[in-house]
Amino acid sequence: MNQIKKTLRDSAKARWAIMFIVSFLMAANYYFYDVLSPLKSILQEHLNFSSQDYGIVAGFYAFPNTFLLMAILGGIILDKLGIRPTGLLFAIFMLIGAIITAYGATDMYREGGPGYNLMNSFWTAYSPELKMMSLGMLIFGLGAETSIVVASKIIVKWFKGYEIALAFAINLGIARIGTALAFNVSPRLILGDNWTLPIWFAVMLLFIGLLAFLIYIMYDIKLDRQLKTQTSLLNKDEEFHLSDLGKLFTNKSFLLITALCVTFYAAVFPFLKYAPDFFFHKFGMSREASGDIASLLPYGTVIFTPLFGWFVDKKGKSATLMIYGSLLLVFVHLLFGLTSFNVYILMVLLGISFSLVPAAMWPSVAKIVPEYRIGTAYGAMFSLQNLGLFAVPILAGTILDKVNPGITPVMIEAGAKLNYTPTILMFALFGIMGFIFALLLKRNDKTSGYGLELPSNETVEE
Repeated sequence: MNQIKKTLRDSAKARWAIMFIVSFLMAANYYFYDVLSPLKSILQEHLNFSSQDYGIVAGFYAFPNTFLLMAILGGIILDKLGIRPTGLLFAIFMLIGAIITAYGATDMYREGGPGYNLMNSFWTAYSPELKMMSLGMLIFGLGAETSIVVASKIIVKWFKGYEIALAFAINLGIARIGTALAFNVSPRLILGDNWTLPIWFAVMLLFIGLLAFLIYIMYDIKLDRQLKTQTSLLNKDEEFHLSDLGKLFTNKSFLLITALCVTFYAAVFPFLKYAPDFFFHKFGMSREASGDIASLLPYGTVIFTPLFGWFVDKKGKSATLMIYGSLLLVFVHLLFGLTSFNVYILMVLLGISFSLVPAAMWPSVAKIVPEYRIGTAYGAMFSLQNLGLFAVPILAGTILDKVNPGITPVMIEAGAKLNYTPTILMFALFGIMGFIFALLLKRNDKTSGYGLELPSNETVEE
């Protein structure tokens, strides 16, 4: 006879069902984040955007999380109010931001629709379309990063003590299917002059994701009721306090893993923003083929991330995997920038790198930080990560414009090619920084005692 009543999270079927429900919202999030990537030349053609303008729209996603610290505040709100109200609020922000972004590209708006005159009344050096779409991406980013924090805490809540690394890995893999589909589907959804259809399709996916989160809420309520009848989820001395934020930033292991997160993602996500355009200019591929090749990275992570997550659960070696993944990232970017090596092979290798580091990094945070502080920890990481996601796309576009002065969209349509080498080498530099932080993290783990090299279900003995 069982003395302890089992809860929903003790059921493997329930745990994995929850993971797939939450992952759909993540996939919709990632889809919208990358929906404009294969449309860069379309934006330049129809909206007269420069590469820097495109970088501004892409970068404004990270503005609230970089300068308003919304991911940190969202993490604090999450630890204070809980998963359900926080997740619902920020999922709604995502949907609203996506609608505004799509609206800013429409003929209705450009012909003087609501908000056009307001956006045309200030900062006249920038077009009303650029400002409205940037506003939309800002609001979308306001919700998107905190929604990822919420998803991370959900996985910790349902999988800690079980297959947590594998759950994180599969969650990331499903989310990146959203990225891959954005590269594959967006160019093919353009119907004649209706080039905004891919953006509106992404809006629809976010609406469905919001409905999926409402389904999750019902299961989460049931789990909390079971936990209250079994035991208190948090002891009084484990409740979150604002002073815990200071404890995070005096934890050397947390600082190092956060620095790795910032530099590693700065070398990957902004690269993906430009990847289809890079393949078009350096390798002479069509818009559709360029998007397909860029999608190899997220599709590869669907396979490799769960594999490495399973390895971390069973064998450990998280710090070592982060070192190997960062080194591989540098190698790939150097080959992209300095050679004409087979682009398919390089994208597969980049996919392996982009699987190694996250599969080891995100579960490691749950070892470094106690669960009652986990939302704030992930929020702090995402806010600092967004510093790179805001600045690096703009920097990349600025470098691209400086290196290629005078090349207009009309000239590109006539066959002119952009020189991407300095931009790609910039991404390699961020990869080198990430590699250094990964080395320091492994060295620090030997004295910190968090056991990053141990399997997920093992801890360092006191």
